[in-house]
Amino acid sequence: MKFKEMISQRAFWKSVLFLGIGFLIVYDIVSMLFEYGGFHFEAYFTERTEDGKLFRFIAGQLLASFAYGFIIAFGQFRGKQKSDAKN
Repeated sequence: MKFKEMISQRAFWKSVLFLGIGFLIVYDIVSMLFEYGGFHFEAYFTERTEDGKLFRFIAGQLLASFAYGFIIAFGQFRGKQKSDAKN
């Protein structure tokens, strides 16, 4: 399966979406725990979105989740392709 075939599959994009969402949840929780020492959702998100930083926060979150999801999904699909080729 070539790159274009891989990214044209609906399953690939579903993997990108779910991996990206999972990454965001884990990343934000771990960041919050390290910075605030607990679950302080309001303080965490207020600090990141106040003073006109909302767009930057959302854009950064979307870009990071897409990049992570795409890279991991690509690796999974490529690995599956190689294992299928051996059999």
